Amino acid sequence: MATTAGTTTASTDLRQRLGGFLRAHRERLSPGDVGLPHTSRRRTSGLRREEVAALSGVSVAWYTWLEQGRVDTSRQVLDAVARALRLDDAAHRHALALAGFAPVAADRTASYDPDLRAMLDSWPDSPALLLGPALDILAWNRAYAAVWPDPADLPEERRNLLLLLVGDERHQRVLPDWEPVAVELYRHLRTRADRSPEDESFRRLTGRLDAARPDLAAWWACRSVGDFAPRTVELTPEGAHTPRTYGMTLLLTPRPQDTSILVQTPHAAPGPR
Repeated sequence: MATTAGTTTASTDLRQRLGGFLRAHRERLSPGDVGLPHTSRRRTSGLRREEVAALSGVSVAWYTWLEQGRVDTSRQVLDAVARALRLDDAAHRHALALAGFAPVAADRTASYDPDLRAMLDSWPDSPALLLGPALDILAWNRAYAAVWPDPADLPEERRNLLLLLVGDERHQRVLPDWEPVAVELYRHLRTRADRSPEDESFRRLTGRLDAARPDLAAWWACRSVGDFAPRTVELTPEGAHTPRTYGMTLLLTPRPQDTSILVQTPHAAPGPR
């Protein structure tokens, strides 16, 4: 597969798969979905090819050939087709991959109120994380990096609390009794996912969890939901041998941010008797 002047030369198989992918999405849309009037004379479901072509700024013949897998495309034109078909981020990346382009990286730059980061930094002794709706790690304080593996040392795509708890040995050494926490976090995640069915990040995370720990398939298939309850946990900071007791609480921030803060407050050591 070659890429020249912004256009790829894909294999016949990939061109046909791309065409079938675009056709399936075209057939799912109604005229009203894209702001077009509905007429009673429509004999096929979904949008017509000429409608997608007009919305994309290409000729009907060329768009027809694209669906038939007969032509290569530029990234600019495929982006326009993706917008016309209302593809979400995951579908857009998949279309680009089929066309031979490097997929668009998922936008992991989440905006959040800087006061939330300031709140984390105001807790010098309490490890704390700022989490996105799908439990992606957005920010952390120094106390967290002193106890847990520093998220700064991880690639951004791995900075997900649930993925790290179920699949990373360093995190499991800090929290040996990690399973109850992970189960409760997943139940919390399912609650949020059901409230935002249009958010693809939840579905993507479940797929990543299933790939990372297929032995926990019963967890990922479970539809149980619930709020994360405060608990007491034993954490053994990295490089230490003696566990310490912490209270772990998940604080929810108000919409539209829809983030949460996981804070671990150290319990005072018992005094001498």
